[in-house]
Amino acid sequence: MENFQKCILAAQGYHELGLWREAWRELDGLSSAAQRRPDVLEMRILILVNERKWREALDLSRELAEAAPQEEGGCVHAAFCLHELGRTSEAIEVLMAGPSSLRGKAIFHYNFACYCCVLGKIDDAREALRRSFALDKTFRDLARSDGDLKPLHEEL
Repeated sequence: MENFQKCILAAQGYHELGLWREAWRELDGLSSAAQRRPDVLEMRILILVNERKWREALDLSRELAEAAPQEEGGCVHAAFCLHELGRTSEAIEVLMAGPSSLRGKAIFHYNFACYCCVLGKIDDAREALRRSFALDKTFRDLARSDGDLKPLHEEL
């Protein structure tokens, strides 16, 4: 296993344990070329999101979307960060502009439902949740405790 792979695996492990400083240390030890790799960018985004550093995570999400436009992560993360920054209408725009493959993912419909619900578009949110649950039943459990979906909790 290459040093790069060891660093990524270690950073993932630290991230899963909530040890952000240690995860950063692993990623910071990578070469400057490796820093721009999509998998490294995504790991950095995940750590920033868990640290609730929305602006920084948004910037890296946009960089990821540019570096790997065919991948869904940059778009999903950017939309989520915009939503967390109170820019939910923009979040929907970013989500909708993502790669077409994204529309076949439960996370697309789930996040869209959250954003619609926050904006008071309850019928759209309800339909998006239905699609999300059809693709992945585990999202129903998540929805039951998601504050963004509070107006729909009694229906879940």
